Formats: sequence, C-alpha cells, structure tokens
Amino acid sequence: MKLIMMGPPGAGKGTQAQMLAERFSCPHVSTGDMFREAVKKGSPMGTRAREYMDKGALIPDPIVIGMVEERIDQPDCRNGYILDGFPRTVAQAEALDTSLSRRGAAIDHVINVDVEDAEIVKRLAGRRTCRRCGWTCHVVFDPSKVVGVCDNCGGELFQRADDSEKTVQARLRVYKEQTTPLIQYYQQKGLLRSITGQGSINEIFNRIMEVVDQNHETTSGE
Repeated sequence: MKLIMMGPPGAGKGTQAQMLAERFSCPHVSTGDMFREAVKKGSPMGTRAREYMDKGALIPDPIVIGMVEERIDQPDCRNGYILDGFPRTVAQAEALDTSLSRRGAAIDHVINVDVEDAEIVKRLAGRRTCRRCGWTCHVVFDPSKVVGVCDNCGGELFQRADDSEKTVQARLRVYKEQTTPLIQYYQQKGLLRSITGQGSINEIFNRIMEVVDQNHETTSGE
C-alpha cells in the first residue's frame, strides 16, 4: 500500500500515518525524519541537502525528489510506505508520479485529514511548554495539575511563539495557499480521500481505513 498523508498543521496526520504504517507493515516516511537520516548517513542527496539546510535556505525540488527516491528504494519500502510531509506542491507531485512510473509503481490513495480552522487553532494555541525541561501539555485536552506549572519538574509553562493564535492562523493561510492546487491535482486523478479529522484518534483512524478499504475493494472489483 502506497499512501500520501495530507492535512493542516495540528490535524494529527503524523499520528495517523504511524498507525497506518503499523497496520500495513510498511514504513512511515516523514520528510523531516528522512532529511535528518539522509544527512546523518552522509548520502549524496543528504550531503547536498545539508548545504541548503545549513544556510537556512529552502531545499530545491530536485534534491527533495532525489531524497524521496533514495528512501523509497530501500528494502523496507518494497511492500509500500506512508508518505508524510511530501509532496507539498504540484511540481513535486508530478515529479513523484514520473519517478514511480519509471519503477512501474503508483500511489494508491491520498488521505486528506480535514479539520476546521477553529479546531486547529484550539488544538495548537492551547499547547504549553515547560521552559526548564520541555514537557508539554494542553490547557483544554491535557492540562497541568497546577495552572502554569510543569507536572514534570515544577518549571514555568509558556506558550511558544509558533503556537500563538495569530501565528497558527497565519500558518493555516500559508498551508491552504500551498496545498489547494495539490488537493485539486489529486482530486482530478481520483486518488483523494478526504476524511473528517475531528474526534478520537481511533475514530479518525477507522474513517481512514473505511475509505481505503472501500476504494481498494472497488478498484479490485473492476
């Protein structure tokens, strides 16, 4: 099974991607983890990527594509993989399609975890982090025992700048600008499976499995 996970920041797609990887016995290929691993191993693409990362510059598409190709060519990806954080643009999606086509493969499903903006803001803006030990909690979903105090070390809890409501809303705007064309791209290919990302982790996972199984049965029946 070859899947792509999409969804706004805070949608929980990383958690769902890991659960899917376990269900289908294949790797959860996170772009961030992939970059760090390639750099750590000193692979050709990892070395090139590091030059940009060290400068704080965006990594060009050819390098990103090359690193993805390196990763999915590994033996543990023979039975499939769950891509998380890639592709981010239509250009990357087209390059991925071309690369897979050369390998006689293709993406099976693109899962879009759809969550309302208000819920995303609530999830992210409610996070608090300990200044001393880095412990995290949530003022609504998982509050500390004492308001403003870390359960782990007693340090001060604070809201990170990138978790502020204003910043979260800005991140959501950027996400939509970047991914709307990508969503349309996969819709036109008949690969997009949108599911509601609100509810418990298991409820969301069951929704994903329902659409994946449903579409797999339909395809097999044809």
